[in-house]
Amino acid sequence: MEISITQPAFKWLTEEMDVTNGDSIRFFVRYGGQGAQSGFSLGLSRNDVPFEPYSKTEMNGITFFVEKKDAWYFDERDLQVKYSRKKDEIEFIVE
Repeated sequence: MEISITQPAFKWLTEEMDVTNGDSIRFFVRYGGQGAQSGFSLGLSRNDVPFEPYSKTEMNGITFFVEKKDAWYFDERDLQVKYSRKKDEIEFIVE
């Protein structure tokens, strides 16, 4: 599984979540909402320390990761994080 983040999404995430070089953002599965698996969606948490990372990537000194316990949600597909100018929010695409 690969995690890719567009530059506009990176800018939005760092501003909204107030993260800087050396910080981290975890993508985790939460109950409810609409997402890649029925009845579940992705959430974000700031400055968690990777325990058992399933996938991680670093951009400009910030680590983005998913833990092994959430790997089932992706079903071996990649995560793309994009920014929607129309909605002024990020979007998660799992494919």
